Amino acid sequence: MYFLRQIILDTKVEPKTISKFPENIICSQAPEQSPGTEEDGVLWITDQGQRAQELLRFDCPVLAWLHEHNRDQDFSGVRYACENLEELDWDYMEKVYRRYMGIPWDILTTDRCLVRETSAEDLDALYEIYAEPSVTQYTEGLYPEYAQEEAYLQDYTENMYYFYNYGVWTICDKITGQVIGRAGFSNREGYEDPELGFVIGVPWQRQGYATEVCKALLEYGKEELGFEQVQMLVMPENEVSLHLAEELGFVFEEMIVWDDVKYCRLFLANRNG
Repeated sequence: MYFLRQIILDTKVEPKTISKFPENIICSQAPEQSPGTEEDGVLWITDQGQRAQELLRFDCPVLAWLHEHNRDQDFSGVRYACENLEELDWDYMEKVYRRYMGIPWDILTTDRCLVRETSAEDLDALYEIYAEPSVTQYTEGLYPEYAQEEAYLQDYTENMYYFYNYGVWTICDKITGQVIGRAGFSNREGYEDPELGFVIGVPWQRQGYATEVCKALLEYGKEELGFEQVQMLVMPENEVSLHLAEELGFVFEEMIVWDDVKYCRLFLANRNG
């Protein structure tokens, strides 16, 4: 599903000097158009610092176009920038638009699932999943107070999703939209390698969802995020997760103790070819 409907290229550069804008993108050169008057679904691309600041004051989603003639201009506050318009595609600009509008990114789909960023609307379903004692036997649970978890999610969104463009995401049934678990990559203090983790709700366990999603996530981590190596930390008594790690190609490296808990540390190296 796309939320972005229109791109407005706001520039004083003559159209003929722009070699080629991506096909399938309808772009309007409209430097006289006033921000805040258009409908939702609009992303502005501008190469003028002053114009970018004006657009931001109107809470308009902005992508800065940087070139040799505007390097001295002020684009502070603009979250995203590009140097070559030809390299832009609709999916990337959809992500830029969603980030400004606070709409969760869709990360990937599998045969049965959609993996997307977690939103506050997911919390009720997640509390139901984490209420099962077996779910929190080997993983950390949610905050006891809903407001605490909501505040944590807001902070997590800004410090993980916005900064790293990855994190632990929500798994949904692709057809019904039902939240069935979480999976993704985290950064554990004291370790450089990203860590794969997952939680599947009890009603969906032993149906291959964890394998299906984790395989797709590992491919995403390699191809889209450039991860050269991924780790898993699994408690020795968690035989189900150890079996899954082996199925995914992880290899045991060592036993460690982190935060007074013993873990098997496993690695998966992403090799080309």
